[in-house]
Amino acid sequence: MPSVRDIARATTQSRSLLPAGAPVIAMVSGGADSVALLRLLAAGDLGEVGSLSILHVNHMLRGADADTDATFVTDLCAHLGVACSVVRFDVAAYAREHSLNLEDAGRRVRYRFAEEALDAACSAARVHREVGRIMTAHNRDDRVETFLMRAITGAGAGGLSSIPYQRDRIVRPLLDCDRAALREWLGELGQEWREDETNTDTTRLRALVRAEIIPVAERINPAVRTALSRAVDLLADDDALLSRMAHEFGRTFADTAEGRIAFDRELMGTLERAMARRTVRSALIAQFPEASRLETSHVEAIVDGLSDDIFARDLPGSLRAETEYDKLVVSRSGDEPLSVAPSLLRIPGTVDLGSAGRIVAEIVAPQDIVGTPDSVTIAADSIETLVVDSVRTGDRMQPFGMRGSRKLSDLLIDAKVPRRERLLTPVVRDAERIVWLAGVRMSEEYRVTGTTTRAVRLTWERA
Repeated sequence: MPSVRDIARATTQSRSLLPAGAPVIAMVSGGADSVALLRLLAAGDLGEVGSLSILHVNHMLRGADADTDATFVTDLCAHLGVACSVVRFDVAAYAREHSLNLEDAGRRVRYRFAEEALDAACSAARVHREVGRIMTAHNRDDRVETFLMRAITGAGAGGLSSIPYQRDRIVRPLLDCDRAALREWLGELGQEWREDETNTDTTRLRALVRAEIIPVAERINPAVRTALSRAVDLLADDDALLSRMAHEFGRTFADTAEGRIAFDRELMGTLERAMARRTVRSALIAQFPEASRLETSHVEAIVDGLSDDIFARDLPGSLRAETEYDKLVVSRSGDEPLSVAPSLLRIPGTVDLGSAGRIVAEIVAPQDIVGTPDSVTIAADSIETLVVDSVRTGDRMQPFGMRGSRKLSDLLIDAKVPRRERLLTPVVRDAERIVWLAGVRMSEEYRVTGTTTRAVRLTWERA
């Protein structure tokens, strides 16, 4: 019987998941699957890696248990001689602010931080960013569970394709490994791991599928994991082909410009409805990243609108679709202000915030204190990584030179920042603590004092 090493190596090689010498960021939670991935990478079992760094994101959802997970990952990486970064980010607050469930919010944050870390690694290695890889530890059980969850809640072929081996720079070399086999292998190594008790909470659909539905399916077919994995592979192949076709149709049948996309109604009318749906979704996501949140009903409405001379409809993400003579145009309505997406700021380092400009962090002498609204010097004796995002409801800090705390929203009003620019005003955070409301005021907690041994200058370069 092939070992975990053999299976993971075969998957990596047969699907060309790891270019030789590629920089790799591996996402490690401390659970059994991610610890197995870490051990395989550290031992070189998956192939030649240019540079390897581990990213652990503490979602701040499980109190002391989450802190213990972070310490466990840090200690294991130190033991294995692998670089590790730990980022603390309040996922619950982010989910509330953006009307997301916790799972979706956590996934968005993790992958965004991983993408930024990989960009930095590729830049340091002087290789093109597409060479780098983000590795996650999803296994065959995860893939089967995801398929069943989506089948139960309703999904098209794309959703039923479940978890892919590769999507852009994200690769999953353990997708052919069973969860039980990974844990057995760790046991043979004498390697411990962390357990997340929320994984057994059957009020969550994944846990319910794992605990109750899969055991029933196994009684019907003991090889159900193998059978469903094979079915998912076939669906994924078909979906990939149709997606490529839809992408090409979208490029041919739609004109794009800044902030809008116009579908040729006559040409779109030549497509079968199934392909028209795919073409609309593909073209919209390529033009508007926020369109990934569109539901099937929204896409169906747009397809119906192609044959309606007076069609008009508002869509999520401040998008609006309406017919204009021989075109159906989707554009941003402008009702929803832009905001700063969560971004990692390494010290020293620079983070590009798009429409909000960029923030630069540089180490300076503690005596080199700058005090302008757009450039401040903070005490950073134990800080390696900060997070930059937007103001959230209820955010407070103790402004520099003041007693007591104040709401950031009030500070923005006092500084006469226009309403539509407030969500584009960067907030620099050290886990749950606010360091600096850029352009307005830094926090008293990060004042440089006579005992400060490490100072960092933060500069906001506005767009």
